[in-house]
Amino acid sequence: MALVVGGMSLASQTKAADFSGNAALTTDYVWRGSTQTQGDPAVQAGFKLSGDSGLYASIWGSNVRFAPEIGADTELDFTVGWGKALSDDWTADVNVLRYQYPSTAVDLNWTELNGTLTYRGNYWASVGWSNRALGYDAAGVYTLVGAKFPVNDALRIEASLARYSLDDAVVAGSGYSHGQLSAIWAFKAPLELRLTAHATDTRAKRLLGDDFAGSRIEASLQASF
Repeated sequence: MALVVGGMSLASQTKAADFSGNAALTTDYVWRGSTQTQGDPAVQAGFKLSGDSGLYASIWGSNVRFAPEIGADTELDFTVGWGKALSDDWTADVNVLRYQYPSTAVDLNWTELNGTLTYRGNYWASVGWSNRALGYDAAGVYTLVGAKFPVNDALRIEASLARYSLDDAVVAGSGYSHGQLSAIWAFKAPLELRLTAHATDTRAKRLLGDDFAGSRIEASLQASF
């Protein structure tokens, strides 16, 4: 419903809303340091409609593979938000994100409120909060800082560090930390090749399991339009 309302608002505010999209083939779907496909490849795609005021609505999807008893094989993310330049240096984005897992044996669906500040397009900090983190009836706060370092017109390096603070009722612990380092080669517009190294702390392995957390390498081919 939120996505429909957001789309109607966009349609009413401008006759020429901007439509964009993205698609990716990746060797592993890694989310917040944890594999969502148990190391298997994923096909992903998303679409976004945005207006002149900064309001936007988007949908994104990927295949997933959790424990067999859960039965999830698809993730759909619905987002309604606002993003705008605050000055020549700063931009802000706030949104409501709904995680949906169709045809699952248990209720995994949950909603998160997110905010991001970006400085000169190269440095950013974000915070996400939910009262049903990871689909549990308990709160979680996700904080991340990241940076982008252009090497030349085609090559850049991106790095981020994050902390997921979780209520003890979510998992048997207070959360975990993770980081990632990516090399991105924009070899032919609109295509990019990404190679990303992910790592979590030992707490993540205790919370999520050795098969889902730890260190892993992800390679992907992405396109934006």
